[in-house]
Amino acid sequence: MSNLEASFSMFKNVNLLIYIGKGVLFTLIIAVIAVLLGIVIGSVLAILRNYCNHGPYRILRWFATIYIEIFRNTPLLLWIFICVVFCPSPAMFNRKIFGLTSVEAKLLWKAAVALILFTSSVTAEIIRGGLNSVAHGQFEAAHSQGFNIVQTFTLIILPQAFRNVVPTLLSQVITTIKDSSYLANVAVIELMARVKQVLSAASQYNGTGAIHTTDVFVLFGFAALIYFIINFSLSLVVRNIQARRKRRPRIAAE
Repeated sequence: MSNLEASFSMFKNVNLLIYIGKGVLFTLIIAVIAVLLGIVIGSVLAILRNYCNHGPYRILRWFATIYIEIFRNTPLLLWIFICVVFCPSPAMFNRKIFGLTSVEAKLLWKAAVALILFTSSVTAEIIRGGLNSVAHGQFEAAHSQGFNIVQTFTLIILPQAFRNVVPTLLSQVITTIKDSSYLANVAVIELMARVKQVLSAASQYNGTGAIHTTDVFVLFGFAALIYFIINFSLSLVVRNIQARRKRRPRIAAE
């Protein structure tokens, strides 16, 4: 049996596939949490940066601007290492959770915090672009109907802003999923970290008693295929949404 055949034979091990599959699940969980919290935090930051322009509220605009520019213009990997060293962990992560040891759970939390901080800064600028696309007359219309500022943003402004940036937000989801691979540098058990762990023990799975160059290509190629399938599926969703938005004016005209 050649080295290449031995490398591919690793995928006959069901436990190995389950182990990698759990890594895919953790990757998606981390990405979804980072995107959802990133949208929430990013929305607040975008509103503060866009509309807190007068009086004492300017300090909120300065805070939002500093936050966005610092995290958006520095490497994600830097914040991952900073959070791993300095970020405290909630008590719930001091025990086994999701099948992870307490150490792995703490690392998962800290790395997720770094991803949330970074993603929220990028998302804030995306949402700010959506806010700028909403006509100022919408505020006047809402005020004339008796809406307060919270109702105006939650019921009128933000829904329109999000509708305008859905494709860009989905593209950011794709980027966040890819960026989660950086977490492998701090031994967080997501897809890339698990692939690296399998590679370190490849001699036990390929039946040859040694690690070969083909193991590297096969395992990382398999990881690349998984990332491609996930992200390409999302990119198809983005294209579908963009195509529908382009057709909408024609239908209205007809």
